[in-house]
Amino acid sequence: LEISSLSEKEILVLRLDLTDRSSHEAATNSVLKHFGKIDVLVNNGGRSQRSLFVDTNLDVYSAIMELNYLGTISLTKHVLNHMIQRKRGKIVTVSSVMGIMGAPLASGYCASKHALQGFFNSLRTELTDYPEISIINICPGPVQSKIIQNVFTENLAKSLENSGDQSHKMPTDRCVRLTLVSTANDLKEAWISDHPYLAVCYLWQYAPTWAWWLMNRMGKRRIQNFKSGV
Repeated sequence: LEISSLSEKEILVLRLDLTDRSSHEAATNSVLKHFGKIDVLVNNGGRSQRSLFVDTNLDVYSAIMELNYLGTISLTKHVLNHMIQRKRGKIVTVSSVMGIMGAPLASGYCASKHALQGFFNSLRTELTDYPEISIINICPGPVQSKIIQNVFTENLAKSLENSGDQSHKMPTDRCVRLTLVSTANDLKEAWISDHPYLAVCYLWQYAPTWAWWLMNRMGKRRIQNFKSGV
């Protein structure tokens, strides 16, 4: 309100729990009642992970999929019904570069992002009769945010003790700007990252054997640092 020409009636904030799927239809209807339409849905909820698979309880993996994957497609389902009626709209999903590669200490997180990639790429092919409905996957690399402070660990009751230095990551406003540019131009998929992470994405896509070799070397050091508390 302070930095724009918007009025209070043009802003609606709703509390939403992605894991409470029974509430998603009512939340969607509340938005439609207030604005009359939904032009863009940005799926941006989720939690990451920092733990080794051999040490991690299976209920952690269930919670990751429930939040990152099932919660996202549940909300999408209700909003998409409206967009199909209008025959237009944009569904933007913040996936991750972990949705196109694998990385140690994040097997559950990677799995949830791979699931989102597969789901929305498949959904796009189901909407060929609706060319004005865009399915846009955003794959950020490391970005400055509180995602590290809120990661899953080896059990649901434990939080991460050391979140590490975040200064080397892409500034949040830079990631947001590139996401908006990608959305405005209806890009099907956008990798938003600084090097060297972006270079690894290209390796993973076009030279996977080299990518596996590099990730094994990087992963070994990453695991050693994790076990040392770095």
